[in-house]
Amino acid sequence: MKDVMILVGAGQIGMAIARRVGFGMKIIVGDYKMANAEAVALTMTNAGFDVIPMEMDLSSRDSILSMIAKAKIHGEISMLINSAGLSPSQAPIEAILKVDLYGTAVLLEEVGKVIKRGGVGVTISSQSGYRMPALSAEIDEQLATTPTEELFALEVLQPENIHSTLHAYQMAKRCNVKRVMAEAVKWGERGARINSISPGIVVTPLAIDEFNGPRGDFYKNMFANCPAGRPGTADEIANVAELLMSHQGAFITGADFLIDGGATASFFYGPLKSKE
Repeated sequence: MKDVMILVGAGQIGMAIARRVGFGMKIIVGDYKMANAEAVALTMTNAGFDVIPMEMDLSSRDSILSMIAKAKIHGEISMLINSAGLSPSQAPIEAILKVDLYGTAVLLEEVGKVIKRGGVGVTISSQSGYRMPALSAEIDEQLATTPTEELFALEVLQPENIHSTLHAYQMAKRCNVKRVMAEAVKWGERGARINSISPGIVVTPLAIDEFNGPRGDFYKNMFANCPAGRPGTADEIANVAELLMSHQGAFITGADFLIDGGATASFFYGPLKSKE
């Protein structure tokens, strides 16, 4: 039996992180599209990793529980990487909230119930959550602590209060960060840690969809006018994830790390301020 890593979302960021920290482990990679999971599994297997692909739907608690059950067959779950999600150009409002907000909340909750002592997780949020105006302390607490099956009853998530797919995405990512804080308390009772990372523009297939979508010019302008002057790479996100998931990060839990080349700084205090 090996320690097991669950990797949700067969994308470039998730795979980059898994390759940094998944050596010697059994890795279960799940994606909505089996072909994507198989592609990541093949790449990693050819690099010497022990990977099993499976089809899974992050918006379904039953699917999440099936993935956890499959993982437990091989050993104790000691690592979680959640890099799944839908972008504003990929899906309607309802789907974004069901996957990015609800699905992530359920995944953190269910893995938190079984994570091995000393285990660790990281979920990928987004810089986009930082650009939405601040919410009230009451709403923040609701997003952080409302039972998962009651989340869609919250007033702030009612259809009339979500203005666009971008707004839905920003709300989901804000919820991710708050949810990680609340879950860190529960994971801590098992001696485990959970953090989130909020990347900026990182060159991945999802980002390329955005570049070619209705907000493509906005995104291209964003990385051109951020202090770094360029988009990021999946491996730069993995640099931070590796710290968070290692013993060097043992005192870090319930935190979010903004890795965006300074785009958020420019959005509030620089040339991007009036661009959205």
